Amino acid sequence: MKAVIYTQYGSPEVLQLTELDKPTPGDQEILVKVRATTVTSGVVWARAGRHPDSPLFTLAVRIIFGLTKPKRTILGYELSGTVEAVGREVKRFKAGDRVFGTTSGLEAGAYAQYVCLPEDWQAGVIASMPAAMSFEEAAALPIGGMTASYLLRKGNLLPGQKVLVYGASGSVGTFSVQIAKNYYGAEVTGVCSASNHELVRSLGADQVIDYTRENFTLNGEMYDLIFDAVGKLAPSRCKGSLNQTGKFLSVKSPTSENLEDLLLLKELSAAGKIRSAIDRIYPLEQVAEAHKYVERGHKKGNVVITVGH
Repeated sequence: MKAVIYTQYGSPEVLQLTELDKPTPGDQEILVKVRATTVTSGVVWARAGRHPDSPLFTLAVRIIFGLTKPKRTILGYELSGTVEAVGREVKRFKAGDRVFGTTSGLEAGAYAQYVCLPEDWQAGVIASMPAAMSFEEAAALPIGGMTASYLLRKGNLLPGQKVLVYGASGSVGTFSVQIAKNYYGAEVTGVCSASNHELVRSLGADQVIDYTRENFTLNGEMYDLIFDAVGKLAPSRCKGSLNQTGKFLSVKSPTSENLEDLLLLKELSAAGKIRSAIDRIYPLEQVAEAHKYVERGHKKGNVVITVGH
């Protein structure tokens, strides 16, 4: 099978297309024929072996992925595809099922034509795809969507409360706007650059602020929840814009992938309440170019990699 591997940290050029043996599923595993995966900020940090803004996060990256060289040579943390084969003890899936989920915590990622996934495990999740979703849309849903869902749940939002999403045009941000608006019934303000205002409004934001022209902490507006979807805000900076019982949440907070959140995303997608915002789509053979684009820091929503067969 075709796969993209990396054996050392560095620039996108360390990603190399190669041929590997097709994996065989164990008794409790499914073999997925990968149709799409993504380039997230996290996968870019893992490839580079560092976080661009934080030495502490760089240390965390190295502890998780390998101190001197990567322990896991195939990247790609979220995927969609079809079940090619199942182990003899698998109960939830059968050959031909369309599935989506994550490879977090596994030895092999989704930058490959095939990957084996445990039917049930703690460090990642897999579920049947929303029926009407394309493979590209489904691959972009799990990580950004689950992160948004997990953290927003901590906000204990009530209908009509005011939410500000900082970094509203990124992967986590686009899902946060939609979940806060269409699931919790909040009044949502998105903060992003002017070029992304149309996108964020189309996702349901009631107001949009251009961060290059307006400092939201100085406009006198008060919010019940401020959600930093890009990890660039200091909590102290936001105190004056929060109501007395208001909360500040950030993607820097610990999160957890779980089937409950993935199934919620599936339900909301099927009901037309959320959609995956896709900026660009690259074939697997151009994954290095996709990494270069994401590394520039201006993607809108998600960047998807299609896997041909």
